[in-house]
Amino acid sequence: MTILVSACLLGIACRYDGKSKPNAAVLALASKHTLIPFCPEQLGGLKTPRIPSEYDGICVRNRAGADVTEAFRRGAEEALRIAELVRPDLVILKDKSPSCALSIRYDGSFTGRLTAGDGMTAALFKSRGIRVISSDSEMLTDGDIDRLSVISANTSYQANGNE
Repeated sequence: MTILVSACLLGIACRYDGKSKPNAAVLALASKHTLIPFCPEQLGGLKTPRIPSEYDGICVRNRAGADVTEAFRRGAEEALRIAELVRPDLVILKDKSPSCALSIRYDGSFTGRLTAGDGMTAALFKSRGIRVISSDSEMLTDGDIDRLSVISANTSYQANGNE
């Protein structure tokens, strides 16, 4: 199975703080699956390290107050281009990120509060029918990824939303 993965989960230092967030369950998938790292924030032109950003559902602002929405939008679009090229069976995204959050993200207040909602890249992928799961998903630890690969082999990919 081909899996696109938030690069920070694979130990690549691309997070806002210049660090990575390696995830043992995700790294273990490399023994059976093809993992392709990507970082929408870098793809959007943001440097590493960078000022932390949060998405309030309308725009993305960094802690200094600058509107960085366009960089996040551009990163999501470039990540989609990668997905359209490699046609992954699955995408694993870093939870709570303004780009990659799946269903829960920081609320934009920089107070540590969480709110329901997707990051920009996650929302775009979902709108195109791309199968996404969070790095916190129980599927990663209980073997459901292997079951998913059987399901994926029997379903069509909808990267452009028209297939």
